[in-house]
Amino acid sequence: MSDIIQGPRHGCALGALQTVVAIERAIPILHAGPGCGSKLHRGLSHAGGHQGAGYAGADAIPCTNMIEKDVVFGGTDKLRSVIEGTLKIMDGDFFVVLTGCTADIIGDDVSSVVGEFRDQGVPIVHVETAGFKGDAYKGHELVLQAIIEQHLQPADKKEKGLVNVFASVPRHDPFWEGDLNELKKLLAGIGLKANILFGYNSGGIKALNAIPAAEFNLVISPYVGLQTAELLQEKFQTPYLHYPVLPVGGQETSNFLRTVAEFAGTASKQTDEFILQNENEFYHYMVRASDVLTEYQLNQPKRFYTINDASYALAFSKFLVNELGYFPIHQFITEDVPEEYLGIVENYFKKLSPEISSDVTFAQDSGVIEDKIRSINPLTTPLLLASSWEVDVAKDIRGLHLSVALPIIDRLIMHHTYVGYNGGLNLVEDIYSTLLAKHRD
Repeated sequence: MSDIIQGPRHGCALGALQTVVAIERAIPILHAGPGCGSKLHRGLSHAGGHQGAGYAGADAIPCTNMIEKDVVFGGTDKLRSVIEGTLKIMDGDFFVVLTGCTADIIGDDVSSVVGEFRDQGVPIVHVETAGFKGDAYKGHELVLQAIIEQHLQPADKKEKGLVNVFASVPRHDPFWEGDLNELKKLLAGIGLKANILFGYNSGGIKALNAIPAAEFNLVISPYVGLQTAELLQEKFQTPYLHYPVLPVGGQETSNFLRTVAEFAGTASKQTDEFILQNENEFYHYMVRASDVLTEYQLNQPKRFYTINDASYALAFSKFLVNELGYFPIHQFITEDVPEEYLGIVENYFKKLSPEISSDVTFAQDSGVIEDKIRSINPLTTPLLLASSWEVDVAKDIRGLHLSVALPIIDRLIMHHTYVGYNGGLNLVEDIYSTLLAKHRD
């Protein structure tokens, strides 16, 4: 059996460097071989909707560029030198040393080196993110765990209404920044102050330092973020709410807000009015578009595939089934879901609605995914909410394709979002704009 993965998507654990870049004024420092950082930037950022380098990403990332001599004699002296140089040259508020395969295989004592600088008052942590640790989703959680265990201190008191949000994974979700901004606005509407750790105007190290002061933690995904929330509960006694579905559209967003408000104790007449106002606006636009949404001559799809990470595959599937009346053909989960969560994630797809479920394949290999799609007769024009890898197979089966998953090379993504009421409308617009453009051709 071949070990080659055709059409890779999410990179290795060292891809967590993008998590660091997403923290305002945070500087990743790589203790890894030459080229690792640049390749991961191209694969996860450039090929994720052309997201750009960020404050200290891409070729600006300091790296030890480990070579054969470092394998033989160790690379700790070089790491120490690179950290010293970084502190002199780069203007940052927080620093994270991430190790690659070489450093972890030879067993460099990175903890001791980083500890020297932490003892001097430098806000710095280290995390082992060798490729064999897992994919970039695993790396993301490892970075958060390192921050919790090595940097955070207990808060003097909890801040009423403050909630840490663990949802979209920076860069790996190409819409992460728009998603987190939308979640912040939605939570403000029900009386909560969202502590967003990533993206523009999120607060950087101030947001990190505020984590222990939160009243509770909110995990919005099938499983990513759960280990982080459990660690915070253990270390700072902060309770958490797990809402497994990223809310897209009117129905799911309203349910999400009511669930969170009930947990937080902010349910009120004002909360109900906020939800009702947004619901009314959402369905106003849906009704206004009903002519095109039901236009038979457009040969519009009514069956769908999602090829995405678990969070977005589930979110899109529930929206398409419950809001647009689509029927699922088959769903593909493309990240390396830990074994303990496989059955849980699969079960979510068995409950898309009271009457409708979907089969799921966990596969990172584009060849496996395409073979499965080609083996199925979809009966009617299928919709593929997928990545740029699936453009060709969509043409072959005469499907409607929209790039919404890593890698995305045919769209520029800045603050676009599919979360919430506005996100649901954005998804409908994008699907049917693609359909109308195809029909015109």
